[in-house]
Amino acid sequence: MDNKKKEPLIHITRRKNISRGKEWAIRLGAILAALVVCGIITTLTTHLNPFSVYGAMWDGSFGSERKMWALSKELSILLMISVALAPSFKMKFWNLGGEGQVLAGVLATSACMITLGSKMGNGALILLSLVAALIAGAVWAFIPAFFRAKWNTNETLFTLMMNYVAMQIVAYFIIKWESPKGSGKVGIINSSTEAGWLPYLGGKQYLLVVIVAVIVTVLMYIYLKYSKQGYELTVVGESENTARYVGINVGKVIMRTLVVTGLVCGLVGFLLVSATDHTITTTLAGGRGFLGVMVAWLAHFNPIGMILSGLLIVFMSRGASEISTAFGLNRSFGDIITGIILFFVIGSEFFINYQIHFRKSGKEAADA
Repeated sequence: MDNKKKEPLIHITRRKNISRGKEWAIRLGAILAALVVCGIITTLTTHLNPFSVYGAMWDGSFGSERKMWALSKELSILLMISVALAPSFKMKFWNLGGEGQVLAGVLATSACMITLGSKMGNGALILLSLVAALIAGAVWAFIPAFFRAKWNTNETLFTLMMNYVAMQIVAYFIIKWESPKGSGKVGIINSSTEAGWLPYLGGKQYLLVVIVAVIVTVLMYIYLKYSKQGYELTVVGESENTARYVGINVGKVIMRTLVVTGLVCGLVGFLLVSATDHTITTTLAGGRGFLGVMVAWLAHFNPIGMILSGLLIVFMSRGASEISTAFGLNRSFGDIITGIILFFVIGSEFFINYQIHFRKSGKEAADA
């Protein structure tokens, strides 16, 4: 009887290293494979020309100057939230509270604009709103960080809970400030005076937001890659025990890092109210606090890489809307196409990190 152990048909090993070129080749291959699959599904289910559908997706983002500016605005807001979350996740602090931290900035900015809009100059009001938003975002992020640092609470549940608390507080103040009374919404804040509104640059409403997003992204890249604080949070993320052994105050690093996250999220809240939407709602963050996690993860928490991953997400979202409008399809079809492409893109990370080996035939094994 042959007791020789048979080698498995397939076994998986972790890649020790992979070149940047091969890494991007795998990602591009995944996108091409996704487009082929989506094309087949589109043809079978809608009998539309898949190239027409892809053309509509492109047109939804780049079809006109107005659409490109809208894309730039959406990308800038999502990018800043993703960049804000990057230090937390790099430290392995699973911060799902981006929504609440942005809403804290939204609430602080709205409070300043509504209550002080007629009592101070525009410049002073903008500055006060900015400071209030930064403090509010930082405090909202600091609370779960403090509890994690002092009592080792579960940050995932804590930050998630803080989102719902923020939403309920915002809902309370919307009822308090609603205009007209009984409408259940605030409407455009200071629509007649534009008090607290950020000015347009070069006649473009979103140019200032884009510039701020670029500055924040570059500064965060420098902070994570070249600063002492960035090094410390990386060490804490790799091993808290090692960090303590080399003399790093883990609790201090956790709280400091979440304050940085909260400051950027607070800034986003300020921009949403004073620069883009000029109102307050419980959904103003628009799920970007969760979407930002995906953007950051796809870029391996590299702020510069988040520009590409964020662009992909925003392009897919706007493309899905354009498909529905152009072909009269249910929005769900566009979401299905988006989901398939994202599935392939996320799945490609497996092939970047791992390698599949197939069992050699007897002849191949003998030759080897």
